Amino acid sequence: SKATVSVLNCRKGIKMVSLKLQARLAGKILKCGRGRVWLDPNETTDLAAANSRRQVQKCIKDGFIIKKPANSVSRFRWRHRQAAKRKGRHTGFGKRKGTAEARMPSKELWVRRIRVLRRLLKKFREQKKLDKYSYHDMYLKCKGNVFKNKRTLLEHIHKEKAVKLREKALLDQLEAKKNKKLEKREKVQSSQLKRREKERAERGSVVKKAEATAAKADKKSKKKK
Repeated sequence: SKATVSVLNCRKGIKMVSLKLQARLAGKILKCGRGRVWLDPNETTDLAAANSRRQVQKCIKDGFIIKKPANSVSRFRWRHRQAAKRKGRHTGFGKRKGTAEARMPSKELWVRRIRVLRRLLKKFREQKKLDKYSYHDMYLKCKGNVFKNKRTLLEHIHKEKAVKLREKALLDQLEAKKNKKLEKREKVQSSQLKRREKERAERGSVVKKAEATAAKADKKSKKKK
């Protein structure tokens, strides 16, 4: 029933109750049109007695008068069709309007891809996984269309890191060998120096002894004279 709500069936011997006033008052209270006001057909006597706003409000509180939900277009068919489209249905040549470039521009694809790659590089630089030189080098490579997607960029980063670690390990080995050789050379030099000093000291002591014996011999010869 719309504005005029006749609740009793129109039969012989049954009096019709007009609830026009109650529907209008309820519409004003509920802030909706008369068409959205539902009056309980089992409570017609109580509703007919409610001829003021306060009494109508009491009926609303008791649940004799309800505000019906607004009519809307059902989304069921749309959801059903979208689910089918996700599976690949309804997307053939007959359903397409516009060229492939117009439907999905290559520029848009490029922008999406380059943003993903640059975001990854920025994240790695902030986390100190890339130094500024590697970042700049890979940034330019991204611009030059070297990396097809995020996976290839990650592979390249890991490969570069592995190469750098290998180079560092080799340099460390060479440095260790160099230091070892230097230590050995210093050790040899120090031992040679000690030996020479010892020999020099021994030679000096021998010379001193010879001089002392010579001096004694001279003294003896002088005394005899």
